[in-house]
Amino acid sequence: MSTTTEYRVTGMTCGHCEAAVREEVGGVAGVQDLTVSAETGSLVVTGSDIDDTAVIAAVTEAGYQAAQA
Repeated sequence: MSTTTEYRVTGMTCGHCEAAVREEVGGVAGVQDLTVSAETGSLVVTGSDIDDTAVIAAVTEAGYQAAQA
């Protein structure tokens, strides 16, 4: 069963930022789909059995800060 979780991401300012987050979070186990917006500072992840800690760590790896919204 898929679930959708929203995160607030700080530090993104452009499309390159979005792409970096998309690339890192897309590699997290269980992620089926994601949308990221520098304009709104949001990251919405859809998938099954997704570890919130892994998503936040992936955002950190991309160079930004995240917290569950």
